[in-house]
Parts: sequence; C-alpha cells; structure tokens
Amino acid sequence: MSQRIEKPTLSGQRIKTRKRDEKEKYDPGSFRDAILRGLNEPNSDLEQVSKFLDTAGSKLDYRRYGEALFDILVAGGILAPGGTLADLDAPRSEICVFSANNDLETLKNHAQLFTKLIRRYKYLEKTLDDEFKKLVMFLKGFTPEQREKLAKVTAILLSGGQISAGILAKVLQDHLVKDGIALDFIIEVFKIWLGEKDGNAVWASLRKAGLDTKLLEFLPSSKRSIEFLSETFKSHGLTQLTDNLKAQENKSVKRELQQQVVELMKENATLDEVVSYVKDQMKKNGLSEHEIVVLLWTSLMTIVDWNKRQELVHEQAIKHLRMYTSLLSAFTSSTKAELALLVKMQEYCYDNMAFMKAFEKILVLFYKTDVVSEDSILKWYKDAHSSKGKSIFLEQTRKFVEWLQNAEEESEDED
Repeated sequence: MSQRIEKPTLSGQRIKTRKRDEKEKYDPGSFRDAILRGLNEPNSDLEQVSKFLDTAGSKLDYRRYGEALFDILVAGGILAPGGTLADLDAPRSEICVFSANNDLETLKNHAQLFTKLIRRYKYLEKTLDDEFKKLVMFLKGFTPEQREKLAKVTAILLSGGQISAGILAKVLQDHLVKDGIALDFIIEVFKIWLGEKDGNAVWASLRKAGLDTKLLEFLPSSKRSIEFLSETFKSHGLTQLTDNLKAQENKSVKRELQQQVVELMKENATLDEVVSYVKDQMKKNGLSEHEIVVLLWTSLMTIVDWNKRQELVHEQAIKHLRMYTSLLSAFTSSTKAELALLVKMQEYCYDNMAFMKAFEKILVLFYKTDVVSEDSILKWYKDAHSSKGKSIFLEQTRKFVEWLQNAEEESEDED
C-alpha cells in the first residue's frame, strides 16, 4: 500500500508594515496652506512671520517642502516651471519679496527672513542655494519690477554669504542673454553687492565661482566685446569691476604674448625680430615697459632645461642670459622697468633654490651690459627690493653695492 506524499507548499512570515514606514504622500498644497495660515494672520508683519516660521519648523516638514517654503517667501505661492504660480486660484501671501516695496531697506528685511531660517534649520542652506538657482532661470516669467526685487535680494544674500556666487551662472540661459535680461539682472545685482561689499571681495567671489572669465557671456552675441562690457559697467557706476576686468584682460594679453615670445625664441628668431614684434604688441595692447621686461625675463627662464647641479646652473644661467641682454635692455629705458626686472630676478632666484647664489652674478652681468643702471641697483638695495630672501640677497650683493657707491663718490670728487 503506497503512502501518499504531500506536495510542498510555499510558506513565509507575513510582515505587517509599520505606520512610520509607510511612505507619506507628497502634498505641497497642504504644506502651502499651513504656511499661508500663519503668514496671512491679521496685522502680520515680518517680525511675527519670522517667529511663526521659527516655531512652525517643528511641526511642518521643512526638509521635504523647503523649495515650496522659499517659493512662498519669494513669490507668495508655489511656482510652476517658467515662473508662474502653480495654482492661480489658490490663496497666496502678500508678505513676500515680489509684493514688498522696492526699496533696499524693506528688501533687506525680507532677506533677513531667509537668513534666520537657514541659521535655525541648517539643512535649508543647500535648499536656499538651489532655490535661487531655479529662480534666476525663471527671470523671463517675472515682471521687470519682480526681476529688480529679486536681483536686490540676491545681492544682499550674496554679500552675507547665505548663497554662493555660482547661482549667477544659471542666468546664462540663451533666451535670457539674447533678450538682454541676463545683463540687466547681473548689473542690478552688482550695484547692490558692491554697495555692501568691497570690490575686491566681490571679484574674489566671482573668481571662485569661475565667473570672472565668463562676464562677456552675459552680453548678447552682437555686443560681446570687452570694450562694450567695460563701458556698460562704467555707465552704471561699476568702476571697481571695470578695473578688475581690465586687469584680467591685461593678464590674458600678457600670457598670450609670453607664449608667442617663447615660440619665437624656440624658432630661433633673431633678437631684432623679437624686439620688433614685442614693441608692436606693446603699443597695440597698451602695455608698459615694466610689464614687458618682467614678461621677457619669465620667457627667457622658461625656454631652458636647467642643470640639476647647482654649481653648473650658475654658469649655464650667465651663458644663456648673456645672449639676450640686448633684448632686455631694449625695454629698460626707465627706472621703473629696471626695478621691476631686479625685483622679478630676486623673487625668481628665491623661488628656485638652485639660483640663490647666482643672483649677484646675474646682477653684475646686467650692470656691465647696460640692462640695469647703477642708480637702479642702489635704489633696489636701499628700499625697492622684495621681502623674499631680502637678507640673503642684500648680504650677497653688499660688496658689489659698496664698490658702486665708492666709484660714485670718486667720480663726484674728480668732477
């Protein structure tokens, strides 16, 4: 008699989902209504709103609805893509940036709401930065007055460090640049930002965000030139930025010129050809002698593979530089240029340890070949030297300088 075999069955433990593990439905509308009830209390002012927002964070989910919260504080309601309100029939708050008076003091008070919030709820810092990146992309959807208010609040928060300068890169949208909206916006931002912060601090922030080299991109393509940007900034009183802009352009021109000089030298161009080319570029770009001679020194020291043995480097340096003394002397007709060269030499020899003991030999070479004069050497020694390796180089050249001074005194006696 066969025994019946039971068929295998699937079995397992049923796990009951805990209530706290159930995913809560994303409902920004309910969050908005809860916030608006606090903001729209009768006779509410910014002080009361600030207190309400401070306490509401313990009950409402700011972490999840941070974007909606900042939308309300800027536009009075939740924004849809493009910059319009997501629900035009929904209630909105009049206590927001877009409904505020367009004066700096009032907008500073509104900006203070954001500042207090991110100080109280640290996790909102990134949300605030992301919010402004989004808002500046929606500029075309806002009215000119709303854009102006947003620019002022942006500048206030930038000056206080609550948001990063990187948000301005988001203004570089083709449609905003083409219509001139991008340029108008950053000009308004810069006007307020420079009123709150030093020009060098503003430029440092732009440089950190990589925007110092992208300012031309805010101009419509038909007007994209350094001259137009400089004139535009100047006409709006942004002279501090114009100065930085010119300095950067100057730096860029010198870097390109240095590369060209190095190429000419590597191609064995004659010294007359190099001098002629450099003088043309000097005139074309408005460069001065003291800038050029420093550039030439750097170029000369770049084109050589220096010996690693210190005792051989000195001989190699003198042999190399002797070939180019006429090139350097063509651009040292002023004391300022001679001193610039001496300081650059000093700093180079200090930064490159193998040249520390070669400084005096180079100095004597340049004196004998009329690259630098006796007066410039004495001025450098007394008060125009760099702080880099000061005691080392002054001691190294002491005897030579004393010889120059004695020779000068003897010459005066003979006269």
